[in-house]
Amino acid sequence: MVGYLFPGQGTVRVGMGAWLRRNPVARRVLDEFDERLSRPISPICTRGPLDRLVSTEHAQIAVTACNLATHAVLEEEGFRPHVVAGHSVGELSALYAAGVLDLAETARLVELRARLMSRVNVIGGMHAVMGLEVEQVEEMVGWAAGPDEPLVVGLENAPGHVVVSGAMGALDRLAKLATSASKIVELSVGNAFHSPLMDPAVPEWSAAVEVAAMRPPFVPVVPNVTAEPTTDLDVIRRALVGQLTGRVLWTRTVAVVDALGPSVEVGDSKVLAGLSRRSGARCLSMAEPSTLRRLAREVAA
Repeated sequence: MVGYLFPGQGTVRVGMGAWLRRNPVARRVLDEFDERLSRPISPICTRGPLDRLVSTEHAQIAVTACNLATHAVLEEEGFRPHVVAGHSVGELSALYAAGVLDLAETARLVELRARLMSRVNVIGGMHAVMGLEVEQVEEMVGWAAGPDEPLVVGLENAPGHVVVSGAMGALDRLAKLATSASKIVELSVGNAFHSPLMDPAVPEWSAAVEVAAMRPPFVPVVPNVTAEPTTDLDVIRRALVGQLTGRVLWTRTVAVVDALGPSVEVGDSKVLAGLSRRSGARCLSMAEPSTLRRLAREVAA
């Protein structure tokens, strides 16, 4: 039994999932996932080009495919989660791992989410603020936001690692507030995710989540917007809608999961394992070849 953390959109790269395609169990999941999509994602993961892969309409699907395939590897080895969480779009993968969604419904929802978010035509962006705590970043956001240029803290990733999201003008003003103790990095994303600028996508996404075929989870899920374990389907549905425009409380999520035992990043990524280390938490990454052996030792201990 181990905590499962599923990465999100920012972890894609050309060639992702190569080790999964060499594993027969994972390959079957990737093939089935492709069959459930309107257009297979595997060719873009394998060959790119990079600009297509990192686009919202492809990135969210690509990372979900790898997440589910990696989950199959762990399952084949006899591992089971005692709690699950997913970073941003990774929350759909977490719901799959908890038995809330089946593979077909996961594919349908992630494809819809990617399409809706990519079609939002109110242009914004996201910046990572490094070296400052959330309260300090919130103060900077208050100075930089304008009446018609919203800016919010979109993700609390780890201590000293906060992402702000909003209008380009507000982000430009924020960049001028950088101090010697901080570093502000523009992120290569399609829009201002986890901010009010995603409001146009909410009605259709909410309607889809409301009618999605879901079963009660067999282990607790820690939603992004609450960072509190739950097995309540109503709470899960509301949180899945809320995270489209709401803040990702990842630092608190990691603390909750770590308090219950060791965790593993379930996907072709090392990003969440790195964020966990910044929080002083124990997390291995399935992208490391030695992880299955180390994970067995962690669980035994």
